[in-house]
Amino acid sequence: MNKIHALKDVTAKLAAVAAGREKAELVIRDARLVNVNTGEIMEHTDIAVACGRVALVGDASHTTGKDTKVVGAAGMYAVPGFMDGHLHVESSMMNVREYAKTVIPHGTTAIFPDPHEIANVLGKKGVRFMADDAAATPLRVFTLMPSCVPAVPAFEDAGAAIGPDDVAEFMEMDDICGLGEMMNFPGVLSGDENVHKELYAALARDKTVTGHYSMPETGRGLNAYAASGIRCCHESVRREDALAKMRLGMYAQIREGSAWRDLHEVVKSVTENKIDTRFATLVSDDTHPDTLLSRGHMDHIVRRAVEEGVNPVAAIQMVTINVAQCYRMDRDLGSISPGKFADILLISDLAKADVRKVFINGVLAAEDNKLAVSIEKAVYPGFVKNTCHLKKPLTAEDFKIAAPDPSPSPAKTRVIEIIEARVGTYAREFDMKAENGFVPPDPSRDIALLAVVERHKATGTMGRGFVKGFGLKGGAVASTVAHDAHNLMIVGMNGTDMALAGNALAECGGGMAAARDGKILALLPLPIAGLLSEDEAPVIAEKVVKLDAAWKELGCGLESPFMTMALLPLAVLPELRLTNRGLIDTVNYRFTELFVKAAEAGRTAFIS
Repeated sequence: MNKIHALKDVTAKLAAVAAGREKAELVIRDARLVNVNTGEIMEHTDIAVACGRVALVGDASHTTGKDTKVVGAAGMYAVPGFMDGHLHVESSMMNVREYAKTVIPHGTTAIFPDPHEIANVLGKKGVRFMADDAAATPLRVFTLMPSCVPAVPAFEDAGAAIGPDDVAEFMEMDDICGLGEMMNFPGVLSGDENVHKELYAALARDKTVTGHYSMPETGRGLNAYAASGIRCCHESVRREDALAKMRLGMYAQIREGSAWRDLHEVVKSVTENKIDTRFATLVSDDTHPDTLLSRGHMDHIVRRAVEEGVNPVAAIQMVTINVAQCYRMDRDLGSISPGKFADILLISDLAKADVRKVFINGVLAAEDNKLAVSIEKAVYPGFVKNTCHLKKPLTAEDFKIAAPDPSPSPAKTRVIEIIEARVGTYAREFDMKAENGFVPPDPSRDIALLAVVERHKATGTMGRGFVKGFGLKGGAVASTVAHDAHNLMIVGMNGTDMALAGNALAECGGGMAAARDGKILALLPLPIAGLLSEDEAPVIAEKVVKLDAAWKELGCGLESPFMTMALLPLAVLPELRLTNRGLIDTVNYRFTELFVKAAEAGRTAFIS
């Protein structure tokens, strides 16, 4: 790729090309320019490029010389490169290099990842590893420093911790663009010292603070959150949530990933209220490789927005200039304007976001859905592997849940109920019958066993509970992708298969597995931190398809059930969660007992 030039270093060159005194390196001729600055389409427009930046927009005939590369774009729309303003690369199960190879052909030229998944396993070293891996790709990767590692230290055990001093250290680095999603919104609102030290570290360096405000309250709490300098939030699940945030000058990041499909509801904040869309952006958050390969990335999300009634030009603005302005990077990114980076897409159908050519830094990076540049395969260091450490091999006995003593019949039991394609859960209570002193799962009511086993430091701590909604008729599924602490999580209908699936992951360094009747049905090894594969995207996608088929064989008909499962331990989302330390009431932020009769003796802890 071309060398990346700072604007301050090439002003004379760009001015000379625009004036015709020097010739452009690239001219895109006769395009239909989508001008995101004004929201209009400008017919028969040329774009002249020099030093990886746009020198002129208009008639570029005087900038064309014998060495100028000319690309005809008659009938094609020229739009700025798509940007994903909030995501976790780890959710794709791909390393950053493979992720770049996959999304660039779909028109993605810049991403703003929060690597808090790998940070929960490897700490600062994990963040640095992801940023360094990204530097080997043409994709513009603006890394955010994770703010909440662990997400809820009072409730779980992760592999590492990141504090205010670590945040301050990373804010000094040029390739760290801001602070990752501040999930500890109670800490923000209550004035927690460490939380506000992290905010200070980012704001003092004039870097963006990103948010995670998942509560439906949009009054004093949301105002306090916004007043603390937090600029955007991707956790809106209702139209009124997003509208309230935009009215307060926060960027509402409307999410459409593999499992979290909030766009249909949340984009109504724009389409039904007919508001200015400048504070609306589109993001993916969590996307699996099969989704990226079969549907696309930001191009897919743009199509979905248009399908939901968003004007195509406005949808393009939501993945270009609005994102750049959110991160205050619009001097360099977000529009096809003089002085900006020449990250340009040629699209044949605007509403369908049909990307035909992708230019990054003025160089053709992809054409007709195929990568046009090479990205070298990496050899990864040993410290990112071998991160799955159990105190002892699991046995069926580990998953037995003792009935309360004295044992009522039946025992009123708290059960987590999942919501398909949503990040939230319901806290339910069911009367569960005890058998021989233990409370078993109940397939007739779709209630399975759930366990979360600490896997970073071999402490042996283990949370046990029940979950409803997966439809399992037998067998078990296990995963070390378990947000955010990423301990070993297992869902199943019997302890034997649960132990088998869990031990299989411990042996291969982590990943996802499904088992039934004493046999492993599907195994997806993720040797990098128990989160990422070293394979190419099609190979990973094939294994994901096999895993999905195994879920279906066990009785689950949900789409991307492993992503829904992955959030069961995340104690910053309502209403009920399970970590390696136990069951968490995430409405009141306290431990709660599995059996309702014992609730009075429950421990209480608040996020710190």
